[in-house]
Amino acid sequence: MIIANTLPPARAWNTWSDRPAAMTFLPLGVHVTPLLYSTRHKEATLLPPGEGMRFGHHGMDGRLVEFETRHGGTHIAFRYEKHDPFILQGEWRATSLAEWGLRYWLTLCLSAETGVTVSHHDGACIVRIGYRYVALVSQMAAVQVTAHDSLEAVLDDFNANGYFHTASRGDNAPVIALRFNLEMMRSGRFAAAVADSRDLAIRKARAALAPPPAAITLPAQTGRHAGALDAVRDIMAWNTMYDGINHRPYTSVSRIWNLGKFAVWYNDQTYAAMMTGLFDAQIARENMAVAQASATPQGNFACIVTSNDAWVDRTQAPNGSFMVWMIYLRHRELSFLHEHYETLARNHMWWRRERDPDGMGLVSCGTSDVGEALYKGTHFGARNETGMDNSPTHDEAIYDPLTRTLSTLDVGLNCCLALDAEMLSRIAKALGRTAESRSFAALAEDTRQKIRTYLWDAERSIYANRHRQGGFVRSVGPTSFYPLICGAATPEQAGALVRELFNPERFGGTYMVPNVSRDDPAFADNVYWRGRIWPNVNYFLWHGLRRYGFIREASRLATASMLLFNQSWTRHRIAGENYSAVTGEADDQPDTDLFLSWGAMLPMLGVADVMDINPWDGWEIHNTGKPVSIGPLQSPVGPVSLTVEDGMATLSHQDMPLLSWNGVGRMTDLELTDGQISFRLHADNPAQRGRLHIGAHFLPRVCGVYLNGMDGPALQDATVDLSGVENGQRVDIRLAPGT
Repeated sequence: MIIANTLPPARAWNTWSDRPAAMTFLPLGVHVTPLLYSTRHKEATLLPPGEGMRFGHHGMDGRLVEFETRHGGTHIAFRYEKHDPFILQGEWRATSLAEWGLRYWLTLCLSAETGVTVSHHDGACIVRIGYRYVALVSQMAAVQVTAHDSLEAVLDDFNANGYFHTASRGDNAPVIALRFNLEMMRSGRFAAAVADSRDLAIRKARAALAPPPAAITLPAQTGRHAGALDAVRDIMAWNTMYDGINHRPYTSVSRIWNLGKFAVWYNDQTYAAMMTGLFDAQIARENMAVAQASATPQGNFACIVTSNDAWVDRTQAPNGSFMVWMIYLRHRELSFLHEHYETLARNHMWWRRERDPDGMGLVSCGTSDVGEALYKGTHFGARNETGMDNSPTHDEAIYDPLTRTLSTLDVGLNCCLALDAEMLSRIAKALGRTAESRSFAALAEDTRQKIRTYLWDAERSIYANRHRQGGFVRSVGPTSFYPLICGAATPEQAGALVRELFNPERFGGTYMVPNVSRDDPAFADNVYWRGRIWPNVNYFLWHGLRRYGFIREASRLATASMLLFNQSWTRHRIAGENYSAVTGEADDQPDTDLFLSWGAMLPMLGVADVMDINPWDGWEIHNTGKPVSIGPLQSPVGPVSLTVEDGMATLSHQDMPLLSWNGVGRMTDLELTDGQISFRLHADNPAQRGRLHIGAHFLPRVCGVYLNGMDGPALQDATVDLSGVENGQRVDIRLAPGT
């Protein structure tokens, strides 16, 4: 049975199933699944999510997958590699034994979809599906080969009979199991190959038992914010699965915590689209399509959709347009905007129609009278729309069953609405929908003005939630700083907000940013949105700081975010849903997921602090002079890498240097087109503006250098002296047409 025959071959073998240790050839639904049995503990395991695995390196396309199993006190390191899209190479190596290896068994199971028989002959396991064959072989012969009706039956056989049992031997069954023990096979290699004949599949698999021809490298980051890109890569790749109910690949919110066979939170899915877009445009499109698939006939996106429930009566804060625009800026594929604009626009107008009971132009969260979802028509259901379910900023709100909204204006929600209108204006303009662009721009400005008018608490010098017909809410959280990301804050207000953000008595400190101020009584609760740190919040605050030009402060937040993240990631490979603002730990509370997709939004800041593409500064490179290497990651000109060595920042495409710069500061609004190289230079110290070296690819075509459209410095020996360029000035290097 063909499951996903439109999938690119390079991604076909991957960790698609809900058993993360298994590799699946998705087009055929064929699985290679490890099983472990400890005699000491009298227990077997198929390594389900959250049990006995430490997630290691993982390429988005599955070409390299590493993990370590921990079962019964024994540790085994596993590695999968693909040097050919249709051939899987694997190996295991026991690193620590807690019992005699003869009594610890490692089993490789070959299986396919229900009703398909696997056979074993002459040392090879074979499964045929249609005209295609998959062969699994091992370097050393298995101690014994057993046949079973299911993977669970293999598990039950070990649990009931132990390893010293031969009655299950066989050569034909839905599952064939190759059994090894760690006394005779402390380490081992195996391979699986797909081909269109049985003999060819076996030959290819056996040839693949040889050591790999070359080491596989993955996108990575060293030097400044080392490991940031690596972490985003691994978290996204491990959480990318196949939804067999809806027949689609997607990056799940978490492998560990799920609410059924699949679960999609709207904003989480858009964040995953943005982050997977660093590595693969197609995976970003798949994730955004999954997010947008929850659009309702009413106009909103469902808050969550799972195999058990659909919260269509409520949505989440409108962040989708921001993520769509960010993805577009990185890949410059106009069809991506065409795919999503109209549903995003409908969602925006739904907010204004359904969540503004007084017609004042600001919205409250609520729960509509549609669907049959859990918590529908309740105070808790309404505040789900902010995503911050138990935040103390909601404690004073009253649910009105007539309007089906809360009584408070949420500052974060309204800032997201203003930003959504601004991003929709940009999308509409890019699509040539000029009148709609102007309309959304006007809505954005109107919302910004009303946020500024109604939600600025002059007495406390901070933005805060407010009762629709009354005063301000006492508790304040990091959404009080969201007016920075939507542009609502005045320069004076922005300065006050930044001082408050880094005040260690309030929101600053070693571990930041807590979801309620440290002097609030709710901070001590340390439960979910009451006092803990959330990666998605830090990500939005970083962009707010960047939008207002607080570059040093944004880098400071990125550094603090990396410190927080690495404390758990480096030691335990934990990517927390949230973190303690006192100890920085993620696993100090039982209701915190430890491998959540949006946990990667903390190391995303370590990536973005070096090189980013965003609405405020376009494509930007930040050179502090400190060594760094990052990439390859996707850009408007394809996969690029950036290195800084001896103060020289070099941007390369497929190992071909495009440009090099030895200044200290930032290049923003970088464009590399067939007609010119263009950027803005930001370096406060004229002596550090440096020199730009143009790559050999462009050099023969340079026609001239211009500053803000006027004649600029001359090109000498492929180098442009930037010392005379003013801060923020645009540099254009015009090129003759390429051949």
